[in-house]
Amino acid sequence: MALIKRGAADVIDKALDLGIVPGFSVIGFRARKRLFGWEADRLDGRSVMVTGANAGIGKAIALELSQRGAEVLMVCRDHEKGEAARNEISLQGRPEPRLHICDLSNLSSVRKFGSAFAAGDERLDVLINNAGVMPPERKRTDEGFELTFATNVLGPFLLTQLLLPKLRQSNGGRVVMMSSGGMYSSGFDLEDPELEGRDYDPPKFYAQTKRAEVMLADEWQYREPEGGPVFCSMHPGWANTKGVSEALPTFNRLVGPILRSPKEGGETAVWLSGATADEAPGGEFYMDRRPRPKHRIPGTRDSAEDRRRLFDLCDGLVGNPPD
Repeated sequence: MALIKRGAADVIDKALDLGIVPGFSVIGFRARKRLFGWEADRLDGRSVMVTGANAGIGKAIALELSQRGAEVLMVCRDHEKGEAARNEISLQGRPEPRLHICDLSNLSSVRKFGSAFAAGDERLDVLINNAGVMPPERKRTDEGFELTFATNVLGPFLLTQLLLPKLRQSNGGRVVMMSSGGMYSSGFDLEDPELEGRDYDPPKFYAQTKRAEVMLADEWQYREPEGGPVFCSMHPGWANTKGVSEALPTFNRLVGPILRSPKEGGETAVWLSGATADEAPGGEFYMDRRPRPKHRIPGTRDSAEDRRRLFDLCDGLVGNPPD
């Protein structure tokens, strides 16, 4: 009987995923939670770093991690906003989170923070690369990079590379790349990674960077020796955050009633923080605690060579010496 129920749950889950709208919305989240009987496992003893932790899904992840007993390291760009979020989480969870300031769009800031953390005494078991932007107009950083690409790709890439020594010391280290369902609409243009030859279109630029995050997670997993940290990517479904409402007001208006809460969007990241390599293998793209397809639209597929080229491109752009 249990096998029959599990089989029925799997069929419903797959139908939800194929339907996209029910699968990505709060409908899919709540149906799967009930079908599979998710437990809110304790995470005592796990040290988890969350970037972009002062708002939206990142803040919800940090709060849930803290309430489940994890040591939370909040990485925020703005000290005042980060401190306000940390104080709010401290009132609701334990242990009290620790706040670190780093601007993911600025490679100098990332290198300064990442190098200092790697040389320090703080433990790190899990890195959740959650921070991301979708600016309304084309902007360049002080270092000359397109802002979306710098924040969503180069910053997380450099931070992950710098923190790998710490993660390799962990018993069960993991890196989670917070992608987006929007990445299904895009491949990655290796000839024009910052899309300089195109008119600026916020969702398209954002989607390309979210595709890059999935590709990089797969390449890290391929390169990491057996027994090292596990690398995976995920997407939160459609969540109701300030970023979504500001960047995609029409979308937010049309599907607002069925959007997930930030907590529901971040639930899989929290689960991945405590899952073993057997429970959640690396090299997979997760939503609602299960691996999902990485491609849905023709022309968006990437090859092993594409992933290698992207990794090497990022390595060069952040100033890492070649292997």
